[in-house]
Amino acid sequence: MRYDPKKIEAKWQEKWLAGKIYEPNFTPRQARGKKAAQGPFYNLMMFPYPSAEGLHIGGMRTFTGVDIYGRLKRMQGYDVFEPIGLDAFGIHSENYALKTGRHPMKQAEVLEKNFYRQLAMMGNGFAWGERLETNDPAYYHWTQWIFIQMFKRGLAYRKKAEVNWCPSCKTVLADEQVAAGACERCGTAVVKKELEQWFFKITDYAERLLQNLEKIDWSPRVKIAQKNWIGKSEGALIDFAIVGADKKIRVFTTRPDTLFGATYVVLGPEHPLLKNQELGIMNQGEVAQYIKQARAKKNEERMAEGKEKTGVELRGVKAINPANNEELSVWVADYVLGNVGTGAIMAVPAHDQRDFEFAKKYNLSMTIVVCPNYPEKTCPVLTEAYIGEGYLVASAQFDGTRSDDARKKITEFVHGKLTVQYRLRDWLISRQRYWGPPIPMIFCDACAVAGKGERKEMLGWYAVPEKDMPVKLPYVKNFRPTGTDQSPLASVAKFYKVQCPACKAWARRETDVSDTFFDSAWYFLRYPSVKNKKAAWDPAVTKKWLPVDSYIGGAEHSVLHLMYARFLTMALHDAKLLDFDEPFPRFRAHGLITKDGAKMSKSKGNVVNPDEYVRAYGADAVRMYLAFMAPFEQDGDFRDTGIRGATRFLERVWRFCQSPRGKMGNNNVRRAVHKTIKKVTEDIEHLQYNTAISALMILLNEFEAAPRAARTDDIKVFLKLLAPFAPHMSEELWQEMAGVKKGKALDSIHREAWPKFDPALIQEHTFELVVQVNGKVRGRVMLPVGASEAEAAAVARGLDAVKPHLTSTPRKIIFVPDRLLNLVL
Repeated sequence: MRYDPKKIEAKWQEKWLAGKIYEPNFTPRQARGKKAAQGPFYNLMMFPYPSAEGLHIGGMRTFTGVDIYGRLKRMQGYDVFEPIGLDAFGIHSENYALKTGRHPMKQAEVLEKNFYRQLAMMGNGFAWGERLETNDPAYYHWTQWIFIQMFKRGLAYRKKAEVNWCPSCKTVLADEQVAAGACERCGTAVVKKELEQWFFKITDYAERLLQNLEKIDWSPRVKIAQKNWIGKSEGALIDFAIVGADKKIRVFTTRPDTLFGATYVVLGPEHPLLKNQELGIMNQGEVAQYIKQARAKKNEERMAEGKEKTGVELRGVKAINPANNEELSVWVADYVLGNVGTGAIMAVPAHDQRDFEFAKKYNLSMTIVVCPNYPEKTCPVLTEAYIGEGYLVASAQFDGTRSDDARKKITEFVHGKLTVQYRLRDWLISRQRYWGPPIPMIFCDACAVAGKGERKEMLGWYAVPEKDMPVKLPYVKNFRPTGTDQSPLASVAKFYKVQCPACKAWARRETDVSDTFFDSAWYFLRYPSVKNKKAAWDPAVTKKWLPVDSYIGGAEHSVLHLMYARFLTMALHDAKLLDFDEPFPRFRAHGLITKDGAKMSKSKGNVVNPDEYVRAYGADAVRMYLAFMAPFEQDGDFRDTGIRGATRFLERVWRFCQSPRGKMGNNNVRRAVHKTIKKVTEDIEHLQYNTAISALMILLNEFEAAPRAARTDDIKVFLKLLAPFAPHMSEELWQEMAGVKKGKALDSIHREAWPKFDPALIQEHTFELVVQVNGKVRGRVMLPVGASEAEAAAVARGLDAVKPHLTSTPRKIIFVPDRLLNLVL
């Protein structure tokens, strides 16, 4: 019989779906007749975001990698849940709808159909019965419900703030959605706007988000990214009074021990004190022009290492150093961000490199106050700033104090406050777009005037009553973004005009929609309970299946989806809605794919669509190649020659399994089989799929070298080991080999028990002894495992390659059992 992947794959995908092979058991035995889940294993890949281009080859690699791991766990006896769904809302889908002229609701149907077609052709073990889409009211009903829980707990609030605005997408962006000063979706340079927006108080969880990283098993690069984004700094808040004004400049510094060395103060261009001309600045026009130019630059450009610092002195403005009462000049400079921290710094040029470069450019004074040695006072020559620890000098009564001890003492001396600050900012979640779930809030002018509201600090605001949920997104013909601070829904009176839940007067519904990252921050909670219409998740089901056992996705979402999902889980845990506070105890970041050594992009014309390769070679061959190209957590390069190699291997497997088999077996083959079981099992557990496939290739070579020595049982083991990688072919060959009972095929290979190796059969009986003379390798020889030092030395002395180097009797022998013998002359 000829290997026909197209026919075989279609056949088994249909049979698996009909037989619900990959559906886990969420209900008791009485309800479904299946045994209850004894070992639930939640195997999840990062939520797919359907795009106009459909599933690309990188996405297929991710889904295949997750599926391989899930298939191992299923065959190891776990009840594996591998769900699938679509993150269907968001700017990307809406922008494509704008481009094609098709309404997003209609466009979503087209994208959904195509994406699910592509996902199905891969043959993954998806639990199709639990799929979900975020644009389904049955899903976003509960997204809105979660928003309300956050509002009622004081974690959702609305305020006027300077925000990131994308002129192309015509909406605000969270800090995490800005990369190098540009929109992470479209690449347009972001500008600043002051608007009223909805935020989640993720900053309340900054320390917990940081500390919990120590207890979760995640890829190191993702942990590092989150630590850096949270950006914890321990230091002090210190006030600098302004001469002749009833105002102060508050700075945050991690080195209060250097306060006596502060020689000027810097405000960032965004600092509030610079907005209302309230400081009596004598060169206001020059300052205003500088601020305009500085704020037009990207933050990354302003803060780039080595970039020349610029600034303007605020003439007529002086600050007082609280440590020594000296008057200091005050500057505005672009190397300070006025909307981060306190927006101001005390400049200590002798002990901060950025301050050093600025002071040198503008000829400002420098005072050394920390020296590495004391009392010798051998202070460094100021060719650059000294940023290390040491002993204080030129610091009045603190001279001679160790710098680390002086931090607290000087802070107390100037009545400052020791504190901790974080780089993390609250999550801005409102969007002035159409394609998203409406934010379920109502504002009543009458209640606001009367001093009423659901929360005292947010007068006039009420959550939509439960009986009116969900707030459905209406079909709006003109869904184009307005480019203002309002979404298209603000023009639909039927949508926004509602009665106040409290006083029944006419009120206004919120017309912004929520960020698509909010939709995807909780989807993993919904999957096991997707059929529940009365709650976001069933507590009993959630307790059994969550948190997620294995999560795999892209490292590019380290400070987006992954941070948001962790925060939301913690908040729901604190609200006693979940009994765990980390959603993904184990997370692995997969590598990316290039094409012929270059990054895939439309402009280069090298984007790989998996459809053509599946049609040409079959899904199993594509899966095998994607798993073989590189370790799963590393980048790989897609080449057509590689996929042809995977095809040839599968054809060899097919031919060998169709050939006659032996009955007696062979010890060498048996040992090879058991070594392969151990290797493949360990490699899949560590996501080293490429080396697992290499082991299968080596075992096939063993079979082909002695075809009559491979018994049926040996080949069955081989097929089980191959099953996670090539599920269709393995199933077909398994059913042929296992035969038919009572007119029906046996159970799927994917529900068979995973093979176990016999430790006795994988032990080596010989080893290669490396023979050295005076530390240099002079020969090698095979010996029985366990050979003694005397036996090894006797054999070594007799080696022709060693004899010429034995010019005298060894005075010492160094012996490492089963590895090395060194004869020291």
